[in-house]
Amino acid sequence: MNAPSRARHIVVTETKTTYLEAFRVQIDRDPDRLAVVCGDESITRRELDHRSNQVARALAAQEVGAGDLVAIVLPNGVDLFVTVVAAWKLGAVPLPLSHRLPSAELDAVLGVAQPAAVLRTPIDPRDEDASPLPAIPMRYWKAMSTGGSTGMPKVVIDESPPYASAFEPQNFMQVDGTMLVAGPLYHSGPFINSIRGLLVGNTIVLMERFDAERALSLIEQHRVDWAFLVPTMQHRVWRLGADVHRRYDVSSLRAVISSGGPYPAWLKECMIGWLGAETIQEAYGGTEQLGGCSISGVEALAKPGSVGRVRAAYEMCVRDESGSDLPAYEVGQIWFRAKDGSSAYRYLGRAPDEGAGWGSFGDLGHVDDDGYLFIADRRTDLIVTGGANVYPAEVEAAIESHPAVRSSAVIGMPDDDLGHRVHAIVDVGGHDDDGDPEQLIAAVREHLAGQLVTYKRPRTYEIVRASLRDEAGKVRRFALRAERTGNAG
Repeated sequence: MNAPSRARHIVVTETKTTYLEAFRVQIDRDPDRLAVVCGDESITRRELDHRSNQVARALAAQEVGAGDLVAIVLPNGVDLFVTVVAAWKLGAVPLPLSHRLPSAELDAVLGVAQPAAVLRTPIDPRDEDASPLPAIPMRYWKAMSTGGSTGMPKVVIDESPPYASAFEPQNFMQVDGTMLVAGPLYHSGPFINSIRGLLVGNTIVLMERFDAERALSLIEQHRVDWAFLVPTMQHRVWRLGADVHRRYDVSSLRAVISSGGPYPAWLKECMIGWLGAETIQEAYGGTEQLGGCSISGVEALAKPGSVGRVRAAYEMCVRDESGSDLPAYEVGQIWFRAKDGSSAYRYLGRAPDEGAGWGSFGDLGHVDDDGYLFIADRRTDLIVTGGANVYPAEVEAAIESHPAVRSSAVIGMPDDDLGHRVHAIVDVGGHDDDGDPEQLIAAVREHLAGQLVTYKRPRTYEIVRASLRDEAGKVRRFALRAERTGNAG
C-alpha cells in the first residue's frame, strides 16, 4: 500500500490547536491513510492512535506522568513514533536518544535528563486498552540531547508552545504530502520535520539507515514530494553518478531540505543542476532553536556558500571576543535572539550562553552587505596554526570534492613549531582497496593545491576506510582529536 502521490486541495480556516488535536484532525479526515512507513513496517493514522493509547497506559503503569521525560532509545521505526505520541498523551516529554550510544555516553545523558522511563526496546501493548485516554495538557513537546562537539552532554527542553495547525504546513511541506526522512530521529532536523509533517497529514517514509540508492528508490516508489537530506547524504547520492540517477524517477520532488552541517557550494551547485534551483533549500540553526537562517537554491546561485538571511522572527549579529558588533565581511561569533524577547529552550546540563536575550550555537562566520550569512566553522573546532585561523569545514569541503573521497575530518594536532598543525583524516570507503595510501594522499594534495592557500592545506594525513560521520552526517572532531592525542578534555 503506497501513500497517495498528490496532496488534496483543502481550504480551511483554523486557529492553532495542540499537537494532539492537530493529529486528531488528520485521523478524522482519513483514518486509513498511512502515517509512517519504515522498511517492511507501516502504520495508519488510526493504528498509530490506538497503539499509542495502549503504550501510554503501559507507561502510566510505570508511573510516567505529566512533565516527566521519557528516554526513547530506539532505532528509526514505527515504534519510535508510537512512543512519542504515547508520551504526549500523558503530558510527558519524549527524549529520543541514539540506540548506538556507548553505555558510558548513554549513562551520562541519562544522568543529566533523569527520565521517568528509559525504553531500550519497544513496549508490547497488546494487553492494554486502546480506547482514548483523558486529555492531559502538554507543556513541552520534546527534549533533545546535544553536546557532541564539546563532549559534554546536555539535554535541551523545547519550551516553544506545543501548538500547530493541521492545515498550515511549514518548511515547504504540503498538506497530505509524502516525505522522506533519511536521518536518525534522535537528531533535531529529522525529528522536528517528521512531527511537522505528521501534524499536517504527511505520510512519513522513514529510512532505518541511510543508503543513497535506496533513498532514490523510495522517492520513486512512494512519489515523495519532500525530502530531508543532510549534506553528507546528498554527497553520497551525487556520487552515485548520472547513470544511477537516470534509473529512478524523482520528478515528484518539490523540495529537498538540507541542514545539520556544512553544505559545500560545489555540491549544492551540482544538486541544483540535477533537481532544479526551486527544489533545493538549506536551513541553518541548532537544537536550541535560538534563531536561524534559510536560503533557496535560487538565492544560492547568487550567493554561493551562504546559509541565507536571518528568519523574520529573529535578529542576528556577529561579534568579536569582547562582545562588540563586527562590520560586514569580518569573521566573529554569530548570535541570535527572538524579536519578542522569548526563549524557546532550557538546558538541563548547563546554563545557556547568552546575554540580554542573545544566544549562540558557538559558530563563527560573517555577513555580507546584503545580510547573507556565511559560516566559517565552530568556535571549538577552529585551528590556529602559526597564528593563522583555519576553519575545518572549508578544508573538508575541498577534500571531499575529490572523486576518491567519501568523507573527511580536519582537526588540529599539537605542534611544537606551529602550535597546532592541520591534520586530515580521509575516508575513501571501498575505493581502491589495494591502492597505495601514499598515492592517494599525493592525489589529494595535488587536488588541494589549486583550491586552498598553503597554510590551510593539511600538513599530515591519514587514510581510513570507515565512515567519519554518524547517521545524521555529523563529524565529532572532539572525539577524533581525543583519540589521537589521548586527551579527552
